[in-house]
Amino acid sequence: MSHKREHIDALLQLCLKGSPSAQFEVYNRYYKAMYNTALRIVKKRDEAEDIMQESFLNAFTKLHTFKGEVTFGAWLKRIVINNSIYHYRKQQKTNQVALEDVLYKVEDNDEIASDQHGFTELKAQKVMETMNRLKDNYRVSLTLHLIEGYDYEEISEIMNISYSNCRTLISRAKESLRKQISMV
Repeated sequence: MSHKREHIDALLQLCLKGSPSAQFEVYNRYYKAMYNTALRIVKKRDEAEDIMQESFLNAFTKLHTFKGEVTFGAWLKRIVINNSIYHYRKQQKTNQVALEDVLYKVEDNDEIASDQHGFTELKAQKVMETMNRLKDNYRVSLTLHLIEGYDYEEISEIMNISYSNCRTLISRAKESLRKQISMV
């Protein structure tokens, strides 16, 4: 067992005993990644922040159910993804209109394009912007598959769709993404 894994296991034991400092340290280790995961699904910063906070609360409350079959980070990410999808579906049911559907744009394209690293970042940013314009089910499925690294079976379970429907959805989402990127 690695030193890092031993340390997180010790922190989790302290969390089980109610140690606020251990909870704070766990939070500090994982909050950025969990926030980014939620943001990629719900697309709203304030909602992603709320989901992240709620997910940590859920994790600390249900920590006694953590079996250690996967890493704590993977277990926590699954909670965040499930909460994000729940909030997304809840929003869809109430037909709320997004007040801030902001795309992240680079202000000075010329400066970035001159730098190869910056150019790669610009391309990645364009892909993310284009993904944000996809239909919601395409965006969510591609985020889970390409960014979060879930396989088709896991995605079909998370999104509550059949395996074959999941493969078709991701295939269509990729094709839609390709078409939209080629138009840019």
